[in-house]
Amino acid sequence: QVQLVESGGGSVQAGGSLRLSCAASGYTYSSACMAWFRQAPGKERDWVATIYTGTGSTYYADSVKGRFTISRDNAKNTMYLQMNSLNPEDTAMYYCAADPGRETYYACRTTIARYTYWGQGTQVPVPS
Repeated sequence: QVQLVESGGGSVQAGGSLRLSCAASGYTYSSACMAWFRQAPGKERDWVATIYTGTGSTYYADSVKGRFTISRDNAKNTMYLQMNSLNPEDTAMYYCAADPGRETYYACRTTIARYTYWGQGTQVPVPS
């Protein structure tokens, strides 16, 4: 049974930093596309960043590039999202997602439909 469990959310002041974690189980972690998405109140869920666990290759949405860093620790089956220089526009529920069984980085996508497994979400409020 595949499980994804996010942690690390919480309120942070504008300009501050936060690190989210996503602990995974139930699939071969070392060959998966994993991603962070976020959903602000009243808005659609948007893609934030993707990492291919096999090589550590990453890519980011323009809105977070240079501020957020996605990473993984395969020994712990855990993915991270380091978020720096947070601003109120980053306020959202953050979700991790997994698309297991991918052989290469080039198979990773940014669309919600591509990701089979999702965590329950962790809230990140950044008050203005």
